[in-house]
Amino acid sequence: MPREPREPEAARLKKIIAGLKHAYPDAHCELDHSNPLELLVATILSAQCTDKRVNLVTADLFKNYRSAADYARAPLPELEQAIKSTGFFRNKAKSLKNCCQALVEKHGGQVPRTMEELTQLGGVGRKTANVVLGNAFGINCGVVVDTHVARLSQRLGLTEETAPEKIEQELMNLLPQEQWTMFSHWLIWHGRRRCAARSPDCPGCEIRTLCPRRGVLEAKAA
Repeated sequence: MPREPREPEAARLKKIIAGLKHAYPDAHCELDHSNPLELLVATILSAQCTDKRVNLVTADLFKNYRSAADYARAPLPELEQAIKSTGFFRNKAKSLKNCCQALVEKHGGQVPRTMEELTQLGGVGRKTANVVLGNAFGINCGVVVDTHVARLSQRLGLTEETAPEKIEQELMNLLPQEQWTMFSHWLIWHGRRRCAARSPDCPGCEIRTLCPRRGVLEAKAA
């Protein structure tokens, strides 16, 4: 059973959520997409790559590949060239092709709506599945833990875990389920716009009075 956060912890977390929500009322997934397949593809490409670069690549990619079948039958060298600037393009091309072949063969070319089905697709782990479920289908199945979410969760004192899957479980225990998807967006936006890894803007931070700043002094001394 999920543990109930201790009262001081629960009260602080509630204030953190309110502060982030107020600071970033328009927070959303910054990977450009118009349907679940595009979001799935963009999320696979986003590994070790910025959303800005992915969006530049997918602007043309989505014009040329409009269905899972398009990716499934595309020659691998062609896919590699189309996504080359996202980095690790050979592995990503294989993942895209395998994933979309499975979509065609097992799901009629449609992106499934369950964690189990999504994580059985090539190149799709729990993080990618959470992105798709939360943003394409509005299903709060888990918390997306990327580098920003992991770092800020630790800095804010919400977890001492370092493994993404353990951080996710901690956050799922602490947060109301209906806020799992949005909490990731709020932390990601805060990490990109205010709380950088090495030089966080602590004086301008909207939740500075709620943050124990774990790791900040170490980061400055590095």
